[in-house]
Amino acid sequence: MSTIEEPEPSRPWRPEDGPEPAVWTWPTGDRPALRVWSAGRWRYAPVMARQDWPDGTVRYQVEVDLLGDTSVRARTYQWPQLGLRVAHGSSSTPSRAADATRQGTMPRARPGGGVAPG
Repeated sequence: MSTIEEPEPSRPWRPEDGPEPAVWTWPTGDRPALRVWSAGRWRYAPVMARQDWPDGTVRYQVEVDLLGDTSVRARTYQWPQLGLRVAHGSSSTPSRAADATRQGTMPRARPGGGVAPG
């Protein structure tokens, strides 16, 4: 039995928290990742965004399959916690700008109906 506790998710930022956190993103094909301790195992969790809060805390928004049942959920965790580890970094520099290379893409509609791949 492990003595590692599952990490506590953070609540979203609210106006009463003061200034909005600075949010950083990476290109979708080169995101860093964490490992999240959940249901007795380390779960792989690609980072969607890093939030630098004005109070000095850092939070990571990740996509993670908490139960190993392929149900991926978005969670935000304050760093550091014992139930979080670095899985790997990114070779890309994070950005605060929103651009198409840092967002997922929607499938294109085929002429006559249906969905064309990527």
